[in-house]
Amino acid sequence: GMAVFDTMRHVRPDVSTVCVGLAASMGAFLLASGQKGKRYSLPNSRIMIHQPLGGAQGQAADIEIQANEIMHHKSTLNGYLAEFTGKPLDTVMEDTDRDFF
Repeated sequence: GMAVFDTMRHVRPDVSTVCVGLAASMGAFLLASGQKGKRYSLPNSRIMIHQPLGGAQGQAADIEIQANEIMHHKSTLNGYLAEFTGKPLDTVMEDTDRDFF
């Protein structure tokens, strides 16, 4: 997902995004990443955001490493969503705490 996002930001032309049906999780993030004014959603489409999901197993140190990585990713995504939507970071953090349509 972040590779697609990086590519969208790297290319020169404006990137239009369109939701047809469902944009959930990283799909919703990529939809919001489109050029402002060029983000579209069909009338019956659904958009859902939430915090990053992940899992870890192994020794406590390994689990801690994975948890820190997920928290870093969460912070990064929330910061970008706040930027793209113009909403305060606190609002984005609250909205992404659970599934939010």
